[in-house]
Amino acid sequence: MHTPPPRARVLFICTHNSARSQMAEGWLRHLAGDRFEVHSAGTHATFVHPLAVQVMAAVGIDISAQQSKTLDRYLDQPWDYVITVCDSANETCPYFPGGKRRLHWSFPDPTQADGTAEERLAAFRMVRDAIRQRLADLLGPR
Repeated sequence: MHTPPPRARVLFICTHNSARSQMAEGWLRHLAGDRFEVHSAGTHATFVHPLAVQVMAAVGIDISAQQSKTLDRYLDQPWDYVITVCDSANETCPYFPGGKRRLHWSFPDPTQADGTAEERLAAFRMVRDAIRQRLADLLGPR
């Protein structure tokens, strides 16, 4: 009987765990299927931003059931990748003793976008697409 290899564990971290880390979590689950165990957390928990849910739904990914969590629950766990997706989280992120590889991807905060509803939505779309590209680069060809 063949035992599948263990799934790599990935933790995405952002300040509020409301947009960038949530979109990254949704994207990796979508792009890599069951190859990874994926989680996201924030240095502070808030809520999953409705515009993040909306722009992900527009590309067929439902993140509406995801919840904003603080990273303290994940500190003592083993991780293949700990990926910060905002500069603030990168600066304040604690050391993860079980983290094999730490990456930092700087994405602008779409929740800080000003302007019309369409301009704010465009900011979320831009970050969504940049995260997808970064993950596609990390995963490489199938």
